[in-house]
Amino acid sequence: MDAVLFDMDGTLVDSERVWGLALTELAAHAGGTLSESARLAMVGSSMSRSMQLFRDDLGQPDRPEAPDVRWLTDRVYSLFAGGLVWRPGAMELLLAVRDAGIRTALVTSTGRRLVDVALKTLGAENFDVVVCGDEVTMPKPDPEPYLTAASLLGVPIARCVAIEDSPSGVASALAAGAAVLAVPAELELPPVDGVHLRSSLAGVDPAFLAALLRP
Repeated sequence: MDAVLFDMDGTLVDSERVWGLALTELAAHAGGTLSESARLAMVGSSMSRSMQLFRDDLGQPDRPEAPDVRWLTDRVYSLFAGGLVWRPGAMELLLAVRDAGIRTALVTSTGRRLVDVALKTLGAENFDVVVCGDEVTMPKPDPEPYLTAASLLGVPIARCVAIEDSPSGVASALAAGAAVLAVPAELELPPVDGVHLRSSLAGVDPAFLAALLRP
């Protein structure tokens, strides 16, 4: 195993709840109510896709996107700045991978501004490479984010294990050619060929991840 590629929201930290709170507040600000189904459809999606779902759900298709993105980003930034809660086993696994001398990347659909503040919790020193959602042409579920991470690390994607929590993230990593460990958070994940499912990262170590690589 040459590298471990970590998703952020819902995988390393319990930040999907933070996004949910901010989106609920934005909907109220817009004079509407965000449905649970629309919120769940946004998990793991790009900002552009999430805002499209937001407008459709509120029945405001002509609502300008840019002001909502600014409002949402500012609100999530303030919430992230207060500190984020690690998902079970995530911090222990990240530190164990680093201690083993294995290279790491953070591969997220979240934009750079919010990732930089999240790294105050995660530790910027724990990642050799960070790929953000606003730094790729095609976000998840396209394979570009994971292929970009492997390229920046200088390692074959087939020698990487990606850890994800959402269907779009799993699809991205799988299409890129990484071995995939899926640990659902907000959404149930159906069985998919080539994807290894666990209920949490508790008890996962580098040896477990290395065993997921194709022979």
